[in-house]
Amino acid sequence: MQQAISLNTPTWGQELRATLGLAGPLAAANLLQMLTYAVDVIFIARLGEEQLAASALAVSLFGLVLWALTGLTGAVAPLIAEAMGARAPALRPVRRSVRMALWLAMMAGVGGMGLCLLLEPIMRVSGQQAGIIALANQYNDVIVFSMIPMLLAAVLRNFVSALGRPIFATAITGLGIFVNALANYAFIFGKLGAPEMGLAGAAVATIITAFFTLGAYVTAIRLDRRLHRYHVFGRIWSPDWIRLRQIVRIGTPIALTITAEAGIFGAAAFLMGRFGAAELAGHTVALQLAAMAFQVPFGVGQAAAIRVGYFYGARDPLGVARAGWVALGIGTGFMVLTAGAMVLFPELLLTIYVDPAAPANAALVAFALQYLVLAAIFQLADGVQAVAAGALRGLQDTAVPMWIAIFSYWVPGIGMSVGLGFYTPLEGTGVWIGLATGLFFAAALLIWRWYRREALGLTAR
Repeated sequence: MQQAISLNTPTWGQELRATLGLAGPLAAANLLQMLTYAVDVIFIARLGEEQLAASALAVSLFGLVLWALTGLTGAVAPLIAEAMGARAPALRPVRRSVRMALWLAMMAGVGGMGLCLLLEPIMRVSGQQAGIIALANQYNDVIVFSMIPMLLAAVLRNFVSALGRPIFATAITGLGIFVNALANYAFIFGKLGAPEMGLAGAAVATIITAFFTLGAYVTAIRLDRRLHRYHVFGRIWSPDWIRLRQIVRIGTPIALTITAEAGIFGAAAFLMGRFGAAELAGHTVALQLAAMAFQVPFGVGQAAAIRVGYFYGARDPLGVARAGWVALGIGTGFMVLTAGAMVLFPELLLTIYVDPAAPANAALVAFALQYLVLAAIFQLADGVQAVAAGALRGLQDTAVPMWIAIFSYWVPGIGMSVGLGFYTPLEGTGVWIGLATGLFFAAALLIWRWYRREALGLTAR
């Protein structure tokens, strides 16, 4: 039986424009966030190799915890979208969702800080040098205080994006780059009247940037008429335990999915390290290029969660379908372009990070060029799984996708990486084939679940 088209269901063209209008600023903000991290590396690298290595160790744990907790609190986005799509007076449910997400950000941030303080025993167990451990602790003991403002800002970013102001995320992240660079310059090297703090100064710069970003979102919400009418900071101490449990229920699987995905790439780095420094360096550069390209479908996935969530709240299954398929088309189309660029212009892309013509980089570049071909292949699967997961989050379906991710990444994915990498002559190439396999499994299973959403009862409220 053919579904009736709601008067408010957009045409394919209208949905394409709406999704692009939402995904574009979000993807740009994601790319700018990567540039923010690059600024830290640029400044810290001037202190020396030990300081850079120490900061990398600290950020590896801090970044994983922060990313996972951002996924936990990010469950507020589909809830806001559902409330907006329901067309009932949305002020109260939106306000309560944001308020409880801010509560959760505070509570989860405290727990996340505690997890990050486990860095020292982790480094000792993994056999890091004593000097590196001391420097990493110096950096880590300061940067952990940026976690709570970062999580609070992430909640507000979801709010402004779901309310149709994603450009605020782009602008604020862009301004944050300049704040971060200035603070790094001042506190690392003792410029502009600031104390010279070395590596700890880089962590101070991160804290300053986090509070600037949070303050910028608060200011934007207060000044924008559409956003201010929701009074998301009103009665901030009033609890809504049902809403809080709902965010935790939806968000916990997202956080675990992120941990599973980040974990397989972290494990891949340790596997590559067994083959030699050149293989690991080539792997790192190729993966950085893949990660940069991934920020676009990641932004499309964020937009899909909002657009699908809106029609889910409106009880418009045709709108749900169009929002999801349009987002999948956009994400896949972009990754086809990036995959083509990796195959056709690999050396040009490598110049972003290294000089391919330098004799000292010969081995690194040779491995990176080899891995970029495989990166081009898994770009498609990576983009599809990111957008499909976002579309399912719009239906508040996160538990089964979590198990799909854990299975795909850690059974066929890491299993094939170990098998091909260590029991065949493929070595590093085998590890990359395993990564691609895990991503293709995840993409296929998530697409199947999205395709079967109505039969599985996912669109019923």
